[in-house]
Amino acid sequence: MTSTERPATPMRRRTSRLLPAINTALAPFTLRRDPDRFMHRLLERHGIIEAADPAFIDDMRYLLDQVAAVPNLSALGWQSFTGDIGARLVNRERVRRLHTTHPDVGHERIAAPIIVVGLPRTATTLTHHILAGAEGVRGPLLWEWMHTDLPMEPRAERAVIRQVEAAMRMMAFLTPAMIDIHLPEARKPDECAFFLPHTEGHLARAPMPEYEQWLGTRDFSADYAFLKQGLQVLQHRRDEARWVLKCPTHLGHLDLLMEQFPDATIVWTHRDPVTVVASICSLVETSRAMHLRPLDTEDLHDIGRMAVATMSSLVDRGRTARTRIPRGQIIDLPYPKLTADPPGEIQSLYYALGLPWTGRDEMRVLEAERRGPGRRHEYTLDRYGLDEAFVNAAFGNYGNLADLPGLGGT
Repeated sequence: MTSTERPATPMRRRTSRLLPAINTALAPFTLRRDPDRFMHRLLERHGIIEAADPAFIDDMRYLLDQVAAVPNLSALGWQSFTGDIGARLVNRERVRRLHTTHPDVGHERIAAPIIVVGLPRTATTLTHHILAGAEGVRGPLLWEWMHTDLPMEPRAERAVIRQVEAAMRMMAFLTPAMIDIHLPEARKPDECAFFLPHTEGHLARAPMPEYEQWLGTRDFSADYAFLKQGLQVLQHRRDEARWVLKCPTHLGHLDLLMEQFPDATIVWTHRDPVTVVASICSLVETSRAMHLRPLDTEDLHDIGRMAVATMSSLVDRGRTARTRIPRGQIIDLPYPKLTADPPGEIQSLYYALGLPWTGRDEMRVLEAERRGPGRRHEYTLDRYGLDEAFVNAAFGNYGNLADLPGLGGT
């Protein structure tokens, strides 16, 4: 730790002490989980015609059915899931209608986007935020992913932002540890997972074995076409910029990304999977603790199993897909190199991406480095029924990639 860094302090509580009382208060309203009734009311309330988008709605109905079947889902968990699924359906309908009523939106060209991929906890967020602040570059903000629309009147925009900020404050209240792990902010760039309908992120909130298997065999082509449509909406009638996107689960769909954005550049961050998996498990535990009734040892071990299975699968699919991508369109960013010399590595990344490096960019990197670790995010493998040998076996030789001195475009 450098002399300018603050010493790390213990992580906050995973969940609020008031969580049991909140679940008790909500219980009378969630005694009967009725996915069909919920879906019918949602479509009716927002004037969504199922026949206009049948495949999408059918898949979301399937997710809702899986959520309703979770045996130890709490009352708050049901409210959280249904609220999220409802918001995604409404946002989908908004984007679909905009493309229908404004056909010129579909003519927007998403030119040479930068797409940051990598397992969670590998500095993807840092890399994404730094790149999003570069001259001529823009990353979709959290509120834009959640309410994707053409330019709005300032008053309407502020109202949307306030709603998202209120939701994030509620998350911080219910799960204080998320402040130490990663609490999204409405006005900052964030992951495509807040826009894409189906990702492994849903498994972070509750165990859904059938849905987990479904994700492994599903065709995500339509989802990535939808991702492009969303960017076209956000680009229309606004200043042109080069988009920078980020999502860990993109690792499993690099081929679909290149199909939609053939001139994209992939920035892949690499880190020792042993450290990564332990951190992911801690994040998932915090999320599931909010959505489920008290977790026991079996629940914690399922978190470990799920994290290893899904993350190693994403890496395997990514490593296979990258062999079909031109070498110049993939830049590998090893975590040890990035943390050893953040300004130097980020500057090299800028050059590889054709971005201008300025004194302002260097100051932003140095400021991020000075902020230091803040509170400590605590995690160990054994808490989740894992050990280093098991994790290393699942990821094969992938861990060695983080130590290599120069891969891909760098």
